[in-house]
Amino acid sequence: MIDGNNNNPFSHSADPYGAKANFDVNQQKLHTEGVPGFWRQVTNLLILVGIIALVVVLVRIF
Repeated sequence: MIDGNNNNPFSHSADPYGAKANFDVNQQKLHTEGVPGFWRQVTNLLILVGIIALVVVLVRIF
């Protein structure tokens, strides 16, 4: 379903209040945390790699 005016798929929300609430939550998160930058992505990747490595080590031990 593509809107003919803006070429945006699903531009009409079934629940406009839910869409507004989601927008408000995302705006508040952006305001408090800022734009996710390079270092945040790097640290998240390192945490994920550490967790996977821990699982692999535990599987090899047991």
